[in-house]
Amino acid sequence: MAAIIDIIVPDLGDFDAVEVIELLVTAGDSVAREDGLITVETDKAAMDIPCPENGVVESLSVAIGDTVSSGQVIGKLKVEVSDTVVIAPALRYEPTGDTTVLASPAKPDGQPQKSGGVQTLVVPDLGDFEEVEVIEVQISKGDRINTDDPLVTIETDKAAMDVPAIVGGRIESVLVKVGDKVSKGSSLAIIEADAPVAQPEPAADGVAVADTSAADETAQQTPVAAKQQAPAAQELPSINEAGFSRAHASPSVRKLARELGVDLAQVKGNGAKDRILHDDVKAFVKAILTGQSAAPGGGLPKTPSVDFSKFGEIDVQPLTRIQKISGPRLQASWINLPHVTQHDLADITDLEAKRQELKGPAKERGISLTPLAFIIKAVVSALQEYPKVNSSLSDDGKSLVLKKYVHIGFAADTEQGLMVPVIRDADKKDVYELAAELGELSALARDGKLKSDQLQGATFTVSSLGGIGGTAFTPIVNAPEVAILGVSRSSMQPVWNGSEFTARLMLPLSLSYDHRVVDGAAAVRFTTYLGKALADVDSLIQATP
Repeated sequence: MAAIIDIIVPDLGDFDAVEVIELLVTAGDSVAREDGLITVETDKAAMDIPCPENGVVESLSVAIGDTVSSGQVIGKLKVEVSDTVVIAPALRYEPTGDTTVLASPAKPDGQPQKSGGVQTLVVPDLGDFEEVEVIEVQISKGDRINTDDPLVTIETDKAAMDVPAIVGGRIESVLVKVGDKVSKGSSLAIIEADAPVAQPEPAADGVAVADTSAADETAQQTPVAAKQQAPAAQELPSINEAGFSRAHASPSVRKLARELGVDLAQVKGNGAKDRILHDDVKAFVKAILTGQSAAPGGGLPKTPSVDFSKFGEIDVQPLTRIQKISGPRLQASWINLPHVTQHDLADITDLEAKRQELKGPAKERGISLTPLAFIIKAVVSALQEYPKVNSSLSDDGKSLVLKKYVHIGFAADTEQGLMVPVIRDADKKDVYELAAELGELSALARDGKLKSDQLQGATFTVSSLGGIGGTAFTPIVNAPEVAILGVSRSSMQPVWNGSEFTARLMLPLSLSYDHRVVDGAAAVRFTTYLGKALADVDSLIQATP
């Protein structure tokens, strides 16, 4: 036979008019005893209000933003009469910091109270919960504690709770550790008591009080016996406990986070007052699985925030739109790709002589024949010889995407920031066509008139700093490409030809690559081939698409 009973807010201790911040169930949901129904938040902690019985939610009479107090009816629950029992003892929720204290049940009238002497502190009646995990031990040997000071923090699937001391004194030994499982009557510590137990609060009218004789009997056990009963510690998820405990989240969210191994200190809350919701934890895990963020424990420490104005005059200038876009992409590439840079030198003595010879006739055709055009032509030849460098790693990381086209991106320095225009089908163009397109795209980049398709699709990027200077650098791979070529300023250097040193114009090459795709041997073969291609200028000029 079914009956409709009221869902009543349990004793909230000293708190009144507590705000409802989350509804965990809706009308029609089947719930079990102690399932969370709503989450409320005081100025100290968030806690779940548990369901009193097994049944089906008939209705909830509160909404997010409402306030509730002890004894208030917040809804109706449909239960089977045969399943209805009196819960004993009554649990009084006392928020302290980020946890919820489970107050010790009051002893029946007339039961003798313990005074001083060596005593065993045990776990009070936990209701329907058994084998509850210890997530924090708040005492150590030699500590002096007062009545109601927390001994350990335990966590059920509904709430985190502190187990308080029933007597003050000095801790002789601690019998549990983080990861142990405890139940009613489990021994927690041995204490040299120096004060009688504080008189408990009377039980609420109409609520049965549990018989604590079993707990008292357990309290007479020796420390050795108590240790034998304590189960072996279980390994906990790798979580920063200090940050986890400070996170603004309800007990049910904390439970979910522990089950998934999520450090709440790394999760951004989107609830009221930046509170972390269930969906925030799930979104964090999804981002990790899809590679959109670093894994738990792998988060980067933040750089310190400094008020520079206290040291002198400053001028704050906003980043350009391009800098705002390129910065996070470069950072993501640097973090996610294992970068290695191979440095090499290419002899371009003959190339530069030939370029000077052809520069005049090319200018008459309206073409600026720069060294970069020859470098790109040589890069195309090297990519055709080593197609893996012209590939991308698949999203699942299990295969390579080999591209049968060659689109070359080149870094263009503009007043707005670094831009990378793309020369499409570079393998189908000769040196003069490459030089002409370089000039056109560079002019568009400087004027901010590049179209979106002129900035997409590159399979390989060349970053040339030769016109500015430098001897070598480590360019960041433009993901999802797997390599990028850095070119520094060429210089005359003595080179041994087998019989004597001769002056040669040497070009520094810096090839950065994704080590998951390209290994060191392949990288040095690529730069060696590229150097040979640059040295054979006639082949570059005569090469026809």
